Amino acid sequence: MLRRVPWPSAVAAALVTGYVTLFVLASVHTSYDTWGALLILPALMAIGTPILARVAAANPERDVFRLLLLAMTAKLLCAFPRYLMAFVLYGGAADAKMYHQKGGDLAAYLGQADLLGGIHYDLGMKVAGTGFIIIVTGVVYAVTGPSLIGGFLVFSWLGFWGLLLFWRALQIAFPEADTRKYAKLVFFLPSLLFWPSSIGKDAWMMFCLGLTTYGTARLLDRRFGAFACIAAGSLGTAMVRPHVTALAGAGLMVAYVLRRRPQQVSALGPLRTILTAVVLGAMAVLMLQQVSTFFGTDGTGGDAVNQVLSETSRRTSQGNSMINPTAPDDASPEFSLNPAGLPVAVISVLFRPFPFEASNIQNLIQSVECFALLVMFVRAWPRLSRLPRLFVQRSYAAFAVVYTLLFCWAFSTINNMGILSRERVQVLPLALVLLVVPAAAASRGTAATRRPPPVWRVAPGQWGARRTPPAASPSPAASTSAASPPTAVPPPSTVSPSPSQGGSTAP
Repeated sequence: MLRRVPWPSAVAAALVTGYVTLFVLASVHTSYDTWGALLILPALMAIGTPILARVAAANPERDVFRLLLLAMTAKLLCAFPRYLMAFVLYGGAADAKMYHQKGGDLAAYLGQADLLGGIHYDLGMKVAGTGFIIIVTGVVYAVTGPSLIGGFLVFSWLGFWGLLLFWRALQIAFPEADTRKYAKLVFFLPSLLFWPSSIGKDAWMMFCLGLTTYGTARLLDRRFGAFACIAAGSLGTAMVRPHVTALAGAGLMVAYVLRRRPQQVSALGPLRTILTAVVLGAMAVLMLQQVSTFFGTDGTGGDAVNQVLSETSRRTSQGNSMINPTAPDDASPEFSLNPAGLPVAVISVLFRPFPFEASNIQNLIQSVECFALLVMFVRAWPRLSRLPRLFVQRSYAAFAVVYTLLFCWAFSTINNMGILSRERVQVLPLALVLLVVPAAAASRGTAATRRPPPVWRVAPGQWGARRTPPAASPSPAASTSAASPPTAVPPPSTVSPSPSQGGSTAP
């Protein structure tokens, strides 16, 4: 008599059989550029899944692991339409093609060179900027082999960890915020899924910005390892887009000045504050010098900033997706530094193109997302009006606001909707923080006044300690038995929490 196989096992067996069949056919009929992805994809899932399980284990919220696993899977799968857009729709007219070719050459050199004797390789360009992404691609290919689609998967996977770091930063520095809503936005917003899923600067910047933001959250919450995360993330962004590093540094400085002081300050507290301010100031000076060197300007004053922004506007004034057409003889349009233009800059960077401005199907799809974001921000206006009062209570909100405003001010010079849609992903994770501001005031470690927070929302410094769910209202049976004599209950200090309840024996 035949045993009946459970349907989950049958589905799993069918999927494994289909995957092996696809791998065999692809390895016979295609090159490693294609079939290598069938090896890299399960490898990335195998590496990422235990990490997500560890993150979810420290989170009392139910189904967090399922949410994170779904987010990582969706991010990896978006590498395939991103590849099709670059090499089918645009016929390979994308930066990813150049990164793949030069990264493959570098990987071949690394495979034959004597690394202990030193590396002598000519990139043909300076390291900062495009050259650094070539180096990153070469290192990736030295591990995975030069697979074009596989490279898309690795960079998409890297971008996912940046989004995860943004989410964790909000949980640490702003626990009263609606972090579950933020998770759904930051993990599944189409722009954040699609654009940082290609070999190039976008995925790298997403990862490094997430690391910088995570370090900022740890610094504001006085946690260990903050400076290591900030330094590593800032170095990563500075090697590609140092002007974005300067914007993040400005937000960090404002947030650190406005941060909430502890009620009890140790004797070394003022000295630690001074040293931290000196370190952040030194980092800011280095970033400004790096920006000046990167753009080839003299100094870091207003004239140099105007020169950089005007040149950005000129270089992006091309193609069929121009925002503001310029005259043919306008070689270098002037850019106004007047703060009065900031509201227009915010609308232009965050919410354009509008549906009536779409010139192709790609712009039309992007305009739908932008319009949805605009509606969400309009509906969240009562919460946004509370932001100035939150700057001192939660200076992470000040970090998000300052970075968002400065980014919109600087990137409003981009005069091409396609480029703007891709560059916008560098500000969206922090701009989305403004949509999850709590509706009622909440002090540190306390719940909002109107409704109790979810069980998963824990106070800063208490991550990993599960809260006991609120007691249910007494039933009629319980109320009738209230008159019975109480039984002896041991004092709370003698009761040890069970491991299943996530308790801790620490005081």
